[in-house]
Amino acid sequence: MPKIALPLLALLLTISPALAQQKDDAADYPSRTVRIVVSAPPAGGPDVVARILADKLSQRWGQAVIIENKPGAGGTLGTADVAAAEPDGYTLLSAQPGPLTTHVLLYKNLRFDPGALEPVIIMAKIPIVLVVRADFPANTVGELIAYARANPGKVTYGSQGIGTSPHLTAALFGRLTGTELTHIPYRGTAQTVNDLVAGHVDLLFIQLDAVRELWRAGKLKMLAVASDKPLAELPGIPDIAAAGVPDLRVDTWNAIAAPPKTPKPIIAKLNTAMNEVFALPEIRERLATMSMTPAGGTPADMAAFVKAEIKRWGDVIRAANITVN
Repeated sequence: MPKIALPLLALLLTISPALAQQKDDAADYPSRTVRIVVSAPPAGGPDVVARILADKLSQRWGQAVIIENKPGAGGTLGTADVAAAEPDGYTLLSAQPGPLTTHVLLYKNLRFDPGALEPVIIMAKIPIVLVVRADFPANTVGELIAYARANPGKVTYGSQGIGTSPHLTAALFGRLTGTELTHIPYRGTAQTVNDLVAGHVDLLFIQLDAVRELWRAGKLKMLAVASDKPLAELPGIPDIAAAGVPDLRVDTWNAIAAPPKTPKPIIAKLNTAMNEVFALPEIRERLATMSMTPAGGTPADMAAFVKAEIKRWGDVIRAANITVN
């Protein structure tokens, strides 16, 4: 039997009890209430999906899973709360893309390191659509591009705030099409959509569920789906590639993360339970009514996806010189 150097042996003796304790903790997990902090207001994507998930997890575990909304500063307040929490699996984060990806590029004084958060799962993806006010003088993406090129700076677009997915998507659209658009930031989805319907802004890139009924009522025009394929529920609406902008494929999404250094066995147990919930036909059907698609996958899948998103949107942020503070 080979000899083991004393320093290495001492290290192994130290690590082994710690790993054993982590496994014991995971075996007993959860033994009390789990808190999911949502970094967005009630009724938003991260909130709706987290509540559906929490209800099913509570039933499976026999332990309460509660939702605590902590919006503000683009989702950084709730994310900072989770980043500073005890890494024991009893405090989790439900977030929109920004706090996990772009905010590290937009905010100079973040109180947390997004890269230190432990990825758990991408919960759902939500289609983004390009809509314009009902009386806008363009009925196709091609006509919109032509009009914007002929009127540089005069076409306005709204978003839920600087650095949000709709803002960055419109900035990328302008970059890809060689158009100069003017950004009008708002403080939330409802105000943004209301001002489009009222004619105060010209266009939005917005999640489908926020404008579906208004489109059906003829209160705005939908020009394209910013995905890589059309949606069956939107007959006659082309995907953005078919409409002439093949490099603008965008969905918004929401995800669960845990505090830094949360034990891997607990992360694995959370991921397995959440994948099982999102595989349930009743959950998939419920999300489909809100134009959401369950994503799922492993923590490694989420880590790779987030890394790619940071690269993609970092290029847009630097090219457009977008900053929040």
